Amino acid sequence: MRRTRPLVLVVVAVLGVAIGFVIDQALTSAGRATFTPAVSLPILLVLLAVVIVALAVPIRRATRGAAAPVDPFRALRIAVLAKASSLVGAIVTGIAGGLALFLLTRPVPPSLGSLGAVIATALCAVLLVVAGLVAEQFCTIRKDDDDEQPGGSDPGLQPGAH
Repeated sequence: MRRTRPLVLVVVAVLGVAIGFVIDQALTSAGRATFTPAVSLPILLVLLAVVIVALAVPIRRATRGAAAPVDPFRALRIAVLAKASSLVGAIVTGIAGGLALFLLTRPVPPSLGSLGAVIATALCAVLLVVAGLVAEQFCTIRKDDDDEQPGGSDPGLQPGAH
């Protein structure tokens, strides 16, 4: 599994900005109120970030030799969860950024409550991205010396090995 690349996170966040801006634009043009994230969303994002790092810490200890051997399937599952969390954090950051951009470009200043909820969501989503990347780093298992084989396959399966 490859690590999450920063360019992917940036592209996802930019798409999120466009989505957030278009959502508010569509709601406003339909005569409805702009979208404001629930107060519980930032709290849930922070809790998810804490859980992801907490799940990755035992893997980190095991790879450093301070704990029992690591189950590679468990490490992979947590790494995939961490990668998904960083992507979700990036899209939510972008959407919140798009909502904030829409609110700040209107001629009427936004209410403090709606802008505060959007900013809190964006900040907590950035925290989720960071937690996902840290957890992904914690789940990295060092390669063994026998993992590096010339030709990339089992030497017994190569034609010249017999």
